[in-house]
Amino acid sequence: MKGHTYISNPVDSEGFVDWNETENETWSKLVARQREIIKGRASAEFLRGLELLNFDDHKIPQIPDVNKILGETTGWGVAPVPALIQPREFFTLLSEKKFPAATFIRIPEELDYIEEPDIFHEVYGHTPLLTNPSYGKFMETFGKLALKANPKDRRRLFRLFWFTIEFGLINTTEGLRAYGGGILSSIGETQYSLSGEPEIAPFNTLSVLRTPYRIDIMQPLYFVIDDFQDLFKILDQDILNLLDEGKRLGDFEPKYPPKEVEDEKEGMGAMKC
Repeated sequence: MKGHTYISNPVDSEGFVDWNETENETWSKLVARQREIIKGRASAEFLRGLELLNFDDHKIPQIPDVNKILGETTGWGVAPVPALIQPREFFTLLSEKKFPAATFIRIPEELDYIEEPDIFHEVYGHTPLLTNPSYGKFMETFGKLALKANPKDRRRLFRLFWFTIEFGLINTTEGLRAYGGGILSSIGETQYSLSGEPEIAPFNTLSVLRTPYRIDIMQPLYFVIDDFQDLFKILDQDILNLLDEGKRLGDFEPKYPPKEVEDEKEGMGAMKC
């Protein structure tokens, strides 16, 4: 069933949003419960980024304040956008070291899950790792690569983003940890991803390009990198040639059931495909 329709809040000339009390309370609830659930599950790099950004527990962060810290660490920033943007705009922003964030937050009745990426998902889930140079370089390079790709191939190419930036896991000396923003902004996915129930596979670029996904379920499969430097190595390959190879070989059989309602099987974050 279709949930609430979200519309981004207006941004003033200096980049600030006038968040209301309910919106700030929603942020506070989400941050408080996620703080507990990521213990022993989030990567050390993500936790360091959270510490650097030092989010207010009771107020939604203002984008100019986040940008000041990101700019001083890696030169990245956040760009306010409507709830949905076109793929080319999304990739262009990444190529310019700007991470798109829609300026709305989920309503209290949909606290656990919404399909649209809100300010909690984008700012809490993604910006902590934008303080990490390897992560930031991967996103910038990915954006530039996507702009070179045939628009018809962008959905397949986005799988590289989905299985790293959104739903990536990393090996550490303490065991598997999550770094994907889609995991670490979700109370359910944070627990599920490391529960032993889903399938875990070493990251292989061609395999990822052949792996379909759905945006509206817990992921049945997660790919694992060994180090954030591995993100560099992914895009050092001839990705456009691997895209062609992936198309030639075809997709793997989906590891999820078909949707009951006909809808898009895959999404590209805050983009309208």
